[in-house]
Amino acid sequence: MNDLQVLYEDNHIIVVNKRPGEIVQSDKTGDKPLVEIVKEYIGKKYNKPGNVFMGVVHRIDRPVSGIVIFSRTSKSLSRMNEIFREKKVNKGYWAIVRNRPSEAKGTLIHYLKRDPEKNKVKAFPSEEPGSQRSWLDYEVIGQSDNYYLLDVHPHTGRHHQIRAQLAAMGCPIKGDVKYGAERTNEGGLIHLHARTIRFLHPVKKENIEIQAEPPDETLWNYFKEHHV
Repeated sequence: MNDLQVLYEDNHIIVVNKRPGEIVQSDKTGDKPLVEIVKEYIGKKYNKPGNVFMGVVHRIDRPVSGIVIFSRTSKSLSRMNEIFREKKVNKGYWAIVRNRPSEAKGTLIHYLKRDPEKNKVKAFPSEEPGSQRSWLDYEVIGQSDNYYLLDVHPHTGRHHQIRAQLAAMGCPIKGDVKYGAERTNEGGLIHLHARTIRFLHPVKKENIEIQAEPPDETLWNYFKEHHV
């Protein structure tokens, strides 16, 4: 795939802007995952014969777009895993929702419980057996005639956290019918984008801050033009 959007690259890590609909790792669909596309890119660019090492540091959901980090060495992978495990990563997302939150900015705390069979989580206001405390901050940063743009910063990294917590607030993400949106988007994609990430480089020990543009799509383009 020739249109891989590389946001940052060195000998240790590579950061790309995932398109909505791409999968990060192989799944039961058999579709070509992003990790293989990045391997091919590195192999071709640096003329590396044979199998290229590419460690998956983290994932974002298939219908979501935005920043994904891969490690180019096992040393970098183990260090990046530690950085994520110790929550030394600051992530920011943009989400487009139909309903305006009752407060323009706020903090959401829920207890999320996963249903593996449905690949869905449910948000509870208080602790339930098997639930995990989930915490995020949000702020309304733009609006169109029918939609609102939220800047979201999760402090925990739960499965479907942003999708479930915004839905629990009464603001499901556009296109996310799994969590209460009225209708799907074309291709089953949703308007959630991993916009920014900040972390300490695993080897160089420098502060890395990366930003990814949302997909080239009508509503995203409106918000980029009018509110960013």
